[in-house]
Amino acid sequence: MSKVYDSFNFPSVTVEAAGTMGLTADEYARACEILGRTPNYIELGCVSAMWSEHCSYKSSRIHLKKLPTTGKDVVYGPGENAGVVRIDGDMCACFKVESHNHPSFIDPFHGAATGVGGILRDVFTMGARPVAAMNSLRFGTTTYSRTPALLKGVVEGIAHYGNCFGVPTVGGEIAFHPSYAMNPLVNAFVFGLVKEDKIFTAKASGLGNPVIYIGAKTGRDGIHGATMASEEFNEGSEKKRPKTQIGDPFKEKLLFEACLELMGTDVLVGIQDMGAAGLTSSSFEMAGRAGSGVVMHLDRVPMREEGMNPYEIMLSESQERMLLVAKKGREEEIIKTVHKWDLDAAVIGSVTDDGYVRLFWNGEEVATVPAAPLADGAPLYDRPHKRPVWLDDVANFDQSTIPVPDLEGAFLRLLSDPTIAGKRWVWEQYDHMVQLGTVSLPGSDAALVRLPEGTKGVAMSSDCNGRYCYLNPREGAKHAVAESARNVAASGARPVALTNCLNFGNPEKPDIMYQLVEAIEGIGEASRALNAPVVSGNVSLYNETEGKAIFPTPIIVMVGVMDDVSKRLESFFKKEGNRILFLGELPDKIDASHYLEVIHGKVAGAVPSVKLNFQKNLFAVIKEGAAAGVIESAHDLAEGGLAVAIFEMGTKNKMGADVKLPAAGRADAMLFGETPAMLLEVAPASAEAVKKLCAEYSVPCLDIGATGGKDVKIACGTLPALNVGIEKALALYEKVIPEMVK
Repeated sequence: MSKVYDSFNFPSVTVEAAGTMGLTADEYARACEILGRTPNYIELGCVSAMWSEHCSYKSSRIHLKKLPTTGKDVVYGPGENAGVVRIDGDMCACFKVESHNHPSFIDPFHGAATGVGGILRDVFTMGARPVAAMNSLRFGTTTYSRTPALLKGVVEGIAHYGNCFGVPTVGGEIAFHPSYAMNPLVNAFVFGLVKEDKIFTAKASGLGNPVIYIGAKTGRDGIHGATMASEEFNEGSEKKRPKTQIGDPFKEKLLFEACLELMGTDVLVGIQDMGAAGLTSSSFEMAGRAGSGVVMHLDRVPMREEGMNPYEIMLSESQERMLLVAKKGREEEIIKTVHKWDLDAAVIGSVTDDGYVRLFWNGEEVATVPAAPLADGAPLYDRPHKRPVWLDDVANFDQSTIPVPDLEGAFLRLLSDPTIAGKRWVWEQYDHMVQLGTVSLPGSDAALVRLPEGTKGVAMSSDCNGRYCYLNPREGAKHAVAESARNVAASGARPVALTNCLNFGNPEKPDIMYQLVEAIEGIGEASRALNAPVVSGNVSLYNETEGKAIFPTPIIVMVGVMDDVSKRLESFFKKEGNRILFLGELPDKIDASHYLEVIHGKVAGAVPSVKLNFQKNLFAVIKEGAAAGVIESAHDLAEGGLAVAIFEMGTKNKMGADVKLPAAGRADAMLFGETPAMLLEVAPASAEAVKKLCAEYSVPCLDIGATGGKDVKIACGTLPALNVGIEKALALYEKVIPEMVK
């Protein structure tokens, strides 16, 4: 409905109207029960937004409670705008990852840009200064005609917002698969720093305290965006552009500075970003957390469009806005500060103690809804979940039926696959050096940012193999946690905590719900084993178009601490003549591998087992080896296996390697099979010390060759398997993405 009644004497709203807002008949009945009457149109809009999947997590919350969320260094876990952990005395890391998938398909540039803007606000709302950003992206293959435009638009949107705001985009990852063709994933992560005694929370407390709106004016963009993100796409989804928000990073920078200035005083009681569901979510959540209520006069809200009504104002998702609760009597001080930063500010209401959000329009009360039931009382669904029978078919795989191809041809084809190919074109769009804290450049296994004082740094890495999660959601999710932690460890840092973004299809389908439940179980198992609690996160469901779901993709961003950034490790060969050590078990299968999918067209087989105790020991070896200065570089094995990992280590300095593997099993399995292992480069004089360290932690260690030369040479026993010039391979590897977007 484009227009709310001119008179706010609302008639009853029907269950059919509720259905158009995404509410079921049972949910509508529950809303009536909570209110003790039939809701009016404004109230129904607020209920539908707060009880949307995007805001309420009604299909996932009962399972998310199984995750470990506490630890000795956890200051705030899930429930606040972002998670907070101690990393150095009273210095804390504040971070979160969040999705902006549906808007980015409809409008790639603005969808991705506002995704960055939203997660920036989540972090600086806590009082933290954003110091690093990352992203995890998924697109369809080039067989889908829109893939190049989606990739280009999303990257430009991320670059525009991050670069203009002044936060370095220090890393991330991108993968391509047909399942993401009409459901690209845009997951944005931001990391900030804050002193523990300077953290702010989102509560509306203190009877009579003023409720103050600050930031940009409210428009009609983004109305019912949270509801749109809680439904499947169909043929008409691309016409939903009016629901996509338009961001202004320069305005956000002003808002950030204004908030920090206010936070430097004692005027604030609570603060919340107006993100999904806009003024509705911020007001109901702040009141709900505090057990209070609020009165708001919507005609006082700064508006940029004429004729806006209360329904539109409450559900707008216009960007760069905050809701504050301040100390009574300090209103003018706040407004003066905000105006100095060329932003709007208005006292729009006050805190009450009756537990209700009461909305007024020109003096008339137009909506009255209890806060807590909307903020925390959404219906929780234990949806049916069952292992789908089709998993038996894809798991039943015999690699002996797959012929061993020309290995050099397969290697070059893997390097030209966009998931493996070089991403330089992408990260060169981002300013990754602003603020001058970036230590490791994009392209390394993990990003590394130094703290403002002292020697410590913070490492971060995002990962998820959707193919693994498709074949075995629990084991695949364990791999995502372990790989993200392994990449952090590869920098020499100690993994400490994680945030996740759970991207899945329609949870009303038992096979999709099975994937979600199993993935959450896997994340919980891995994070407990690795002592890395889950401190924040996001769930993005209904990533389907016309009944076709994405690969289940639980993105994990692991954060770790490094005591001395001068001892950091990079992922690239440093010197000719150094030894290459393989830590772990050499692969002997091609099951579930990227090689099997790209070269042989099959997604099948058993996902390699990830032994979490071994991973912990592996991390300890690298951390101690880095601190002792006996490791030169380290690199994780991922898509493409050992051969691709060896090549990737040589890309920065165009350095080859001479590798000799045992003559056991299939050559393509040893070259391209996947296993949760690590490659180390060590000086010859340090090799024995590293081997001794591995023995102490029961980590298998095999000396497989030496760095140097201009060729990637790999032999299996006495038989040469691969001999490819590094520059020839590098030229192929680097041109794939630029040619795609060209």
